[in-house]
Amino acid sequence: MTRMNRILTTAALAFLPVAAVAQEAAEAVEVAPTFDEIGPYLMTTLLFLIGGFLVFWMAAGFAMLEAGLVRSKNVTMQLMKNIALFSIAAVMYWLIGFNLMYPGDGWIVSGWVGTLFAPTALEPVGLSAGAASLDYASVASDFFFQLMFCATTASIVSGTLAERIKLWPFLFFVVILTGFIYPIEASWQWGGGWLSEIGFSDFAGSTLVHAAGGFAALAGAIVLGPRIGKYRDGRTNPMPGSNLALATLGTFILWLGWFGFNGGSQLAAGTVGDITDVGRIFANTNAAAAGGAIAALILTQVMYKKPDLTMVLNGALAGLVSITAEPLMPTLGGATLIGAIGGVIVVLAVPMLDRMKIDDVVGAIPVHLFAGIWGTLAVPLSNDGTSFVTQFIGVAAVGIFVFVVSMIVWLILKAAGGIRVSEEAEITGLDVAELGMEAYPEFSKA
Repeated sequence: MTRMNRILTTAALAFLPVAAVAQEAAEAVEVAPTFDEIGPYLMTTLLFLIGGFLVFWMAAGFAMLEAGLVRSKNVTMQLMKNIALFSIAAVMYWLIGFNLMYPGDGWIVSGWVGTLFAPTALEPVGLSAGAASLDYASVASDFFFQLMFCATTASIVSGTLAERIKLWPFLFFVVILTGFIYPIEASWQWGGGWLSEIGFSDFAGSTLVHAAGGFAALAGAIVLGPRIGKYRDGRTNPMPGSNLALATLGTFILWLGWFGFNGGSQLAAGTVGDITDVGRIFANTNAAAAGGAIAALILTQVMYKKPDLTMVLNGALAGLVSITAEPLMPTLGGATLIGAIGGVIVVLAVPMLDRMKIDDVVGAIPVHLFAGIWGTLAVPLSNDGTSFVTQFIGVAAVGIFVFVVSMIVWLILKAAGGIRVSEEAEITGLDVAELGMEAYPEFSKA
């Protein structure tokens, strides 16, 4: 072999690895999915994650709202309940709730009861099999988003039963509510169950989340009874909250979180139409909250000659609950009106419950139950794909199921070991009696 041949051979051998790498890179470029293929997956996953952490922020809103509306001697207990119930919901929804709510083909009773005791497994997702193998979004993001709704349902119960319920019986009820009650009734609509088949519509959960939490709270309030001194000699004695600044902060946090609650429930962000709809949902959600607050502001001025801040706060929340069943279809004016009617409902419902001697410390039953029912029944006003009959059937079915099962659980807990603290503990305050600590120790009496 001549010298020139040896040089050429060596150069060729040296070039082979480079050529191989170049070929592999070219092949990778050829098989790499385009954004058109993976864009919907990426955007919808992002929608779930952003919506999910906004709804998580609502947990802080509930905690602040309740801390502000209970008396100072019970603030620490409310904070304890809120962080504990969220943590319990996270575990129960993983162990049981998610697959019970979304059983796919695994119904135990078709359309009614899904798969029991099937923990959620999150498999890693890659692109090795190609973009065609991707689902509409990451399973993990979907699980995370739906978990937040489950925890919200339990938060509603906490405020109603404040200032006189024992901690551990309450938390046991949360186990049942988040692991079984909520996933079963929600599966009837969002899991492809019988309510979805008859045409019932609840976009983000006016009934499935809010009214359900309200029905569970109502059952608990009936079994638990009112606070000592709340109703005496035919009169209702006001028990003002400890910190209206915290209550107002909590309301604004909930208002913010609701954009994720309703906007994320679009469940898709992969097209121009989807993103446009999310923007419309945000705007309508905000309009309804404003309508509820203004209606409560005006009505309390007319009824009581002075505006009531707590009513205005709950009016805003009632507007949010009211629009949650259908935040996409109404006009801005329609959304404002729907929210305003929710605000009126709250102002009228609070004294009605007092006449019935049902003690709801933070007004959660008027806000979440009554306004939730109103919002769900109002869906056909803007969505001609629904009917008042199917909407009523859905509300009645969820209400009967949640109320009856909750009542049974509360009665069992009451019989088993009691759900109410002693009279002495209630007078002293649950912070000291149940937890041995105070939220505001520097203000306690010597």
